[in-house]
Amino acid sequence: MNYQTSAKVRRAVITGLGPITAVGLGKTDLWRALLEGRSGIRPVSFFDPASYHAKHSAEIRDWNPKNFFPPHRLKRLDRYAQFAVASALLALEDAGLSWSAQKPQDRVGVSFGTALGGIANAEKEHTAFLAGGPKAVSQTLALTVFGGSAHSNIAMECGFRGPGTTNSNSCSSGAVAVADALRFIREDRADVIIAGAAEAPLCPLTFGAFDFIKTMSRWQGDPPEFACRPFDLSRQGFVMGEGAASLVIEEYEHALRRGAHIYAEVLGWGLSNEAFHMTSPLPGGAAVIRCMKETLDDAGLETPDVDYINAHASGTQMNDSNESSCISAVFGAAPPPVSGTKAITGHPLGATAAIETVLCALAIQHQMLPPTLHFQTPDPACSLDIVPNIARPAKIRNVLNNAFGFGGINACIALGAPC
Repeated sequence: MNYQTSAKVRRAVITGLGPITAVGLGKTDLWRALLEGRSGIRPVSFFDPASYHAKHSAEIRDWNPKNFFPPHRLKRLDRYAQFAVASALLALEDAGLSWSAQKPQDRVGVSFGTALGGIANAEKEHTAFLAGGPKAVSQTLALTVFGGSAHSNIAMECGFRGPGTTNSNSCSSGAVAVADALRFIREDRADVIIAGAAEAPLCPLTFGAFDFIKTMSRWQGDPPEFACRPFDLSRQGFVMGEGAASLVIEEYEHALRRGAHIYAEVLGWGLSNEAFHMTSPLPGGAAVIRCMKETLDDAGLETPDVDYINAHASGTQMNDSNESSCISAVFGAAPPPVSGTKAITGHPLGATAAIETVLCALAIQHQMLPPTLHFQTPDPACSLDIVPNIARPAKIRNVLNNAFGFGGINACIALGAPC
């Protein structure tokens, strides 16, 4: 069904962006880093990584929650929830939307995602418990450890009483949150949805758990940012990061009535599961191919209509080559330009797809293809135009954003230029 031409289906547009990443706070810092070819990947500093093979992360080193929250609020917000709420406030400010906890709004909701939620805080409190028993544990632990604290705290902060949900679909969580927002708008369940995802996983046990299964880059050379090299023949794995991104997704006529700036339209979505393996992609990529095709169908697009793909491109050998072959299977001999932007932001797990949806919206606004940084040696298994190292001007009408997660969870979002 072509939702673009159906008079019965409500359209959804993006009117606010609020990314928080290792390269800065807000859309301006993120886009500037992209244009400058600057990465947020550095040696791990939050803890001693000496006992691990992986040595790098994408940390938010200048985070000061007091810039967003009064002291009494911080007692109930761990780092994960701080990122979630702060990113929502940035997006609302960018969209020019008012909010008030004292004047709740029934037609505004929150759709969020995360892979691990408050796991870092739980790990810290467990250490305190082992050292000092129950009395050493924060009394707010039960309020901060669960993933749903993201959308709950955003709703309470802003007075949003519409649909509220936080999904946990591994590294596809941010894309699923955007897809759910589109559904809520289409189904007339809300006029505005704050959609996004947050992650704060940089703690010793969690970091080690991913290191144990050999999915993270073991790069130990210079420069440190070369730890993440999507599509490069010498890629070694992903670099864990932290951060969040929120997008204000608004019903089209609602946005027009208030004169909102529209970055892009959310055209469609796809979701599939490989039912194969927790970490390895399904050989042949049938589920990924179906996910992209269903997204095109939902968006009313044909393959020639797509001008750019933001790939999942985690930097692992299997994932990048599998995704490349799937893109070629869908788009034929001449796929559109593709890039892997985790070389800029690292991979903040469930938050990544939300951050990359922000990048897709900015790419449409600026008519600029995001680059794949740190690319040196072509891989015959990844024979795509990956926009190596330098951003490129281009006519961009429609884009796809791929997100693939542990458990074989595949999600794809289609965005289009506003019209």
